Amino acid sequence: MKLLYFTDTHIRGTSPQNRLDDYHETLKDKLNEISNIVKEEKIDFVLHGGDLFDRPDISVSIVSEFAKIFQDFKAPIYIISGNHDIFGHNPDTLDRTMLGLLCNLGVINLVNYKKIILERDIRVQLTGSPYVYSMDEKENRKNYIIDEVDSSCKYSIHMTHGFLIDKPFIKEVSHTLIDDIKDTKADITLAGHYHFGFNTVKIDNKYFVNPGALMRISNSKAEISRKPKVNIITLNDGIKIENRYLKSAKPGEEILDRSEMERHQFKGIKLAEFKEIIDSTSDYRSLDIFDLLLKISKSENISDNVKKEALKRVEKAQIDGADY
Repeated sequence: MKLLYFTDTHIRGTSPQNRLDDYHETLKDKLNEISNIVKEEKIDFVLHGGDLFDRPDISVSIVSEFAKIFQDFKAPIYIISGNHDIFGHNPDTLDRTMLGLLCNLGVINLVNYKKIILERDIRVQLTGSPYVYSMDEKENRKNYIIDEVDSSCKYSIHMTHGFLIDKPFIKEVSHTLIDDIKDTKADITLAGHYHFGFNTVKIDNKYFVNPGALMRISNSKAEISRKPKVNIITLNDGIKIENRYLKSAKPGEEILDRSEMERHQFKGIKLAEFKEIIDSTSDYRSLDIFDLLLKISKSENISDNVKKEALKRVEKAQIDGADY
């Protein structure tokens, strides 16, 4: 069995202010290249780690254009929802989103909280935990861990969309370390959300994978030097995970604009770069209020019912304010 994994495409109709190219056309070129790889490598299944779209209410014309490319893959596509795909960090809003539309139409298959059996020459269990509010709080670590594997399956793959990382990050930013979830029974844990990705980690014959975002949104130095890639996963008598760097991905210097940062030659540039790292991973138009609610609920010992009601009202405000 051969699978192809990629994540964080952030489909949108406009170019981020840090991009020098036509973001829309660049993304189409990359997805068409992936489509060709799927055919050339005879990929059985394609997996996507979330944040298919940059916002849940992207225009129908953009969705239609990219849906045609996905249909050209000629292989089933399985996805979990990311924080940019849903309203209010709530996967239950999927039916009101464009990702939900593509899933309901059968263009893409939704994995959220399901156990799916992939079968070709072998049987593989596929599960997924989508992005949820407070994903990386310690009490929610179960989102990353698989406790049971179907006995008829040779391997188990778990997809997650959270801040899973290979080494400690800024303590003020909630994140989950691979060491925290190494007891999972999944043979392969596929991560998204953290745009820079990390080199594949192997612990006790378990693999932890994040190729990084397909699209570079921020203009940090790390993004300029990073080259977008996908992973090709071959499963037979063993597990083989390969990096495939995209030929259509241009050098960062050609597409990312750092002129604004370079005009500020003082300590603030480090703060600006850190902000770019976080902004590229999270939708701070909504995350600020969610973090604030979490902090208040902890510090003031507010009941779960009050917290849930506050989250529900923020979610409703986001949906009501969406531009369709």
